[in-house]
Amino acid sequence: MREKLRVAAYAVCVRDGQILLARSPADDGTPEWVLPGGGMEHGEDPYDTVRRELMEETGYRVEVTGLLGIDSQHQRFARHDLLARVTDHHHVRIVYSAEIAGGELRNEVNGSTDMAAWHDLDAVPDLRHIRLVDTALRLWRERPAAGRFAHDQA
Repeated sequence: MREKLRVAAYAVCVRDGQILLARSPADDGTPEWVLPGGGMEHGEDPYDTVRRELMEETGYRVEVTGLLGIDSQHQRFARHDLLARVTDHHHVRIVYSAEIAGGELRNEVNGSTDMAAWHDLDAVPDLRHIRLVDTALRLWRERPAAGRFAHDQA
């Protein structure tokens, strides 16, 4: 079994009742909305990761205003290749709050996302989006002291 650990940093940017999201293709190619952010590079601080990723995916410079929490997800899945290997994948997602400090909204070119946009908070449940968006919004709203929710409540 192949083990894979991915550590990433994301930001919840909310202003005027809207959240900033990026669009990324799902495994089946269908677009879905994600939090702007992404994987840490070797030796990079998560604080720098989230600022770099937001600039890349949205065109905005951000000021990190707080650490909301950590989302840890562990799953195993079979790859559909000739070897039919199983991958034990562990995501560790560091979620910050951030405010726009400059720049202009634009779409990423030749990256992991193809679009960035502001969405009304009330419209998020109707968008095709990944689970992390819901978890991050809950962290943003509830601000749990431990920076996480019990596994049975997430």
